[in-house]
Amino acid sequence: MTTFITCFVGDSITLGTGDDDYLGWPARISTDARSCGHSLTIYNLGVRAETTAQIRQRWRRETALRLPDHLPGHLVFNFGTNDTRMVNDKVEVPLHQSASNARAMIEEALAWGKPTLWIGQIPVDETNQPLDSIMGITFWFSNKRIRQTNEVFKDIADDLGVPFLDLFSVLHGDSVWEREHKQGDSVHPTTEGYAIIAELIGQWDAWRAWLA
Repeated sequence: MTTFITCFVGDSITLGTGDDDYLGWPARISTDARSCGHSLTIYNLGVRAETTAQIRQRWRRETALRLPDHLPGHLVFNFGTNDTRMVNDKVEVPLHQSASNARAMIEEALAWGKPTLWIGQIPVDETNQPLDSIMGITFWFSNKRIRQTNEVFKDIADDLGVPFLDLFSVLHGDSVWEREHKQGDSVHPTTEGYAIIAELIGQWDAWRAWLA
C-alpha cells in the first residue's frame, strides 16, 4: 500500500461548504484512492471566503507544518472564485492581481519540489444571485468573470507545466450539474454536486498518475 500526504489548499469550494456530509471533494477522492490500495493522510486547508491574496499569505506556512521534507507529500490547489465576486460595485481582486497571486503560489510550490496539481473553478448559478454571506455582506458572482479567471489560470498552468483540471468548461451548461447546483446557495454545490466534482477529479489522468 502506497502512503503519502496530500494538502488541499483553497477556499470554501475546497472546504466543502454546502455538503451535508461534510466531505467536499477532497475527502471523496481520498476515500476512492484508499479503495484502490493507497493510504492517504489528507489535510483540507480550505478557508471560506478567502481570495488568492489571502491564501498566498498563509499556504506555505500551513503546508510546511504538515509536509515534512522526509515524507512524500503532494499539493492540490483550488482557488479564485472569491477574487471574481463584486462587492459594492467593485471586483474583489482585479484579474491581473489574481494572476500574479496564483503564479507566485504555483511557482513557490514547484521550487519547493512538491508534486502539484491545480483544480480550476466551477460555474455558479447566476439565476440566484446575489449571495448573502455569513458575514452579512452581499456578494455578486458572474460566470463571465469566473471564466476569464479560469482561462488565465489555465494559461499560467500550461506555462509552468502544472496539470490543470478545467472544471468550468466541463460543468458550465451541463444539465445534471445545473440541476444539482440549483439546490445549493448559488455558489456552493450540495452533496451531489461535490460528488460530481470528485468523480471528475478521480478520473483525471494527472490524479490517477499520482496513484499509479
